[in-house]
Amino acid sequence: MAKSQRVFAVLLSSVLLGGASGTAIGQAYPARPIELVSPTSPGSGTDIYARALADIVRQHKLLPQPIMVQNRTGGGSVVAYNYFQTKRGDPYTMLAATGTIVIMALRPDVNIPLENYTPLALFAIDPQAIMVNADTPYKTLRDLAEAARKQPDTIVCAITNPVGSGRQVVHMLEKLVPGAKFKFVTFKGGGEAVLSVAGGHAHFTTENLSEGLPLLEAKKLRTLAITSAKRMPLLPDMPTATEAGYKIEAGTIRGFAFPAGVPKEIATMMEGVLERAHKTKEWQEHARKFYYEDRYLGSAAYAKFLVQWMDQYREFLSEIGVTGKPQ
Repeated sequence: MAKSQRVFAVLLSSVLLGGASGTAIGQAYPARPIELVSPTSPGSGTDIYARALADIVRQHKLLPQPIMVQNRTGGGSVVAYNYFQTKRGDPYTMLAATGTIVIMALRPDVNIPLENYTPLALFAIDPQAIMVNADTPYKTLRDLAEAARKQPDTIVCAITNPVGSGRQVVHMLEKLVPGAKFKFVTFKGGGEAVLSVAGGHAHFTTENLSEGLPLLEAKKLRTLAITSAKRMPLLPDMPTATEAGYKIEAGTIRGFAFPAGVPKEIATMMEGVLERAHKTKEWQEHARKFYYEDRYLGSAAYAKFLVQWMDQYREFLSEIGVTGKPQ
């Protein structure tokens, strides 16, 4: 059996079988608020979609108890993921699960495998955008790339994770432009990263488009390209990176997970709650407002998607010197 197939089999068993829980379930679940862990700071893309879900659950009374978003930041999300691993079998802790769930599985210094989670649902893919300060001389992606080629290690990119999707975009750009080399500065969330660009402290960012929208609308930032596969219908004038001459497709997954070991009946119930939340007009409006690639996958399909995503990320991490552990 191939490595990816083995990982999927183990992960799927977590989804389908669940496990014993140290938490007393009682006759009604949930009997108290559910903590939804956001690995990034308030205002970040992860925080935005996590709070959108919490609001929808409250508005539509999908649960008898609220979902409470808790920001646990630091260490490129390691703080949040390490905390989450202490909650095995606890149905009162959920994770706003981005692509970092795969990164943590591949980083040998972290060593948190995918089988430590019970994937519940994928809601969307949030595209990355290459955004610069509106007053900079960079009018196109080629302008930025050529500046990095002519003056390597002088153009600074604001990112949230040294091995995240934003970093992946820059790595792709460096591969496509021989001689180009960028510097990085990291922040606890995409909101802080885009603010640093608007304030002139970094030249550009490759964080999520959703995180830069207020500053783009205020004309403080300018988007050079978006990393979606094709132009977004709501943004017909915004070119893709591929159209700009650089084949770069990337994004941040927006999903939810329980820890491993949560009882099957509770995981199934929560999957149903999430599916109903995704179908609400409020979520659909949220997805349009933040220009997500809206894409729903239930628990089993989401588990398979994560394994496929991990295979794609393994090559990237290897190329930047972060060797993923065998799976």
